[in-house]
Amino acid sequence: MPEVISIMGTRWSPQLRDAWLPGAVAVFAAVELALLHPHGWVYGVAVETVGCLVLVWRRNFPLVACTLAPIVTLVLPWLGPRLDEASAPILIVAISSYSLARHLQGLRGLLGLAVIALAVALVYVLVDQRDHNVTDVFFVSALLLPPYVLGRLVRKLVGQAAQLEQQQQWIKVEAARAERIRIARDLHDVIAHSVSAMVVQTAVAEDLVRRDPDNAVKTLRDVAATGRRALAETGRLLHAIRDDSGELGLVPTPGLDRLDELVEQFRDSGLRIDLHVEGLPAPLPIGVDVSAYRIVEESLSNALRHGADQRAVVSVIHGPDTLSIAAENVVAASRVTGSGLGLVGIGERVALLGGTLSHGPAGDGRFVLNAVLPLGGGDPA
Repeated sequence: MPEVISIMGTRWSPQLRDAWLPGAVAVFAAVELALLHPHGWVYGVAVETVGCLVLVWRRNFPLVACTLAPIVTLVLPWLGPRLDEASAPILIVAISSYSLARHLQGLRGLLGLAVIALAVALVYVLVDQRDHNVTDVFFVSALLLPPYVLGRLVRKLVGQAAQLEQQQQWIKVEAARAERIRIARDLHDVIAHSVSAMVVQTAVAEDLVRRDPDNAVKTLRDVAATGRRALAETGRLLHAIRDDSGELGLVPTPGLDRLDELVEQFRDSGLRIDLHVEGLPAPLPIGVDVSAYRIVEESLSNALRHGADQRAVVSVIHGPDTLSIAAENVVAASRVTGSGLGLVGIGERVALLGGTLSHGPAGDGRFVLNAVLPLGGGDPA
């Protein structure tokens, strides 16, 4: 890797990507002059090679390099080859003009264009013996202005693309933040449920402690177990963003016990759903129960919006240690790709619960999503 010398934050060593285009022009120039074989062609090759070498620094020092390279090339008439005998100088001028617009902010590149135009005028006056008129002005303008305009357009488009990418990243971050807040609201009932159960169990133990110590001890053990599960859910909540809005989530927290109701709602919207539930449904940790419901809801929403045949297949598999959710639907090639923010939200939920998530096209036109949620550490619903 070439050594980089930095002075006041300026990068002096060009990168490899900066050298291939000037290198290609230098090779073209050498072959062209060798084939044309004009008077002093060897000196011409040396001059054009130096001009191309200067262009290697067009990104690092655009104003200096892109102004100097054409001026170096304009030395050709003094060494033998006339400017009209080779076309490589036109390429050097075009690259310089483009780079003055592409790599300089504002209109500072016009200063370089003015210097290049003045140098061409001096060569016409001092060296070129041909007759000159106003058409030469149009010729020089045609060499300088179109590449400059193209460079300005590309710079604007690249800037807009960068801004769009930043906006997309910001939108994804905000979507993740909003989903964390939604998770915190959904899981609010987890802590409330656990604390309420502990209060009731403690009251029962208080009544039993004198007349039935054994049952009192058992009840207190249940209190401790409930507290440990509540602490586990609290630990997950610490990874979520706090709910700054102060809303307490007054709507009852949904779970898989409302899965049939959710499916019917989407069927009423025109979505054909094949639902498969495997395994023996057991009481789930509330955090897992809520997140599983939301994952199915988001999967069906995506199928309704982007599905080619308005059909979705959903499988919910209850295992001894995990809850698995699989969803798939056919996506039409002509459909507009969604923002992906719903998948961001699903990813936040799965990560919060310590599960795994995979999604993407299956290669046959289907979009497949698979989520696995561990069942340990939560308060059963």
